[in-house]
Amino acid sequence: MKPVLRGCFVTGTDTEVGKTRITAGLLRWLARQGVRSAGYKPVAAGMEQDADGRWSNEDVRELQAAASVALEADQICGAQFRLACAPHIAAEREGRQIDRTALHAGTHALAPLADRVVVEGAGGLCVPLGDDWDSADLMTDLGLPVVLVVGMRLGCINHALLTAEAVCARGLTLAGWVANSVQPSMPFFEENLQTLTQQMERRFDAPCLGVVPYLTPLTADAVADNLDTRQLCRVFALDQEPQVSPEANSVKTLNR
Repeated sequence: MKPVLRGCFVTGTDTEVGKTRITAGLLRWLARQGVRSAGYKPVAAGMEQDADGRWSNEDVRELQAAASVALEADQICGAQFRLACAPHIAAEREGRQIDRTALHAGTHALAPLADRVVVEGAGGLCVPLGDDWDSADLMTDLGLPVVLVVGMRLGCINHALLTAEAVCARGLTLAGWVANSVQPSMPFFEENLQTLTQQMERRFDAPCLGVVPYLTPLTADAVADNLDTRQLCRVFALDQEPQVSPEANSVKTLNR
């Protein structure tokens, strides 16, 4: 029997909102529950060359380090481009095309290797990946529940609600959202968080899965510390909730 792909698809309200860090944090959280986890980034644009002449992508390296299943970089991301720009532009500049079928196959190839796969999209929800398809189409292909990363800054309420509306309009399941602090301080942080929590639950029945403070360095384990175990057990459809301390079973909000 063909293994069933289980996990979630992480998207964001914009680029640079911390999708990779949250994805890595989800992988570490799964590992803590004793769940074999693997990260998959269908498309990655922007690579650096090391002293030995090898090219790699920082996000891919981060997912590779956070997962509990050892994978090669090309298993985590089969469509890597050197230019740091929109993926379809990077592909065009390199004379390549992003193969939708290959991305689908690459994700499903991890199903026999891991209990849960956390897929991280490129940019926001509707980033073009070809002339007639985008990241949301890939989400639809895979059929995984969606986790929305909200970068906590001015404008985040509107960006979050519009993105959530678009997710639901595509027929996708919005499993929840993570509030990620992308700056050392944000005016009226708690008020924005409260509004987002109320509106996301009222409009989309989407709970907050964690509140991640601005930390330096912001490690995958630090992210995992700030995720809601009870809610994530539901998102990942774990058979039974693991035994955890009361502190780990709630969202932590640190001083900002």
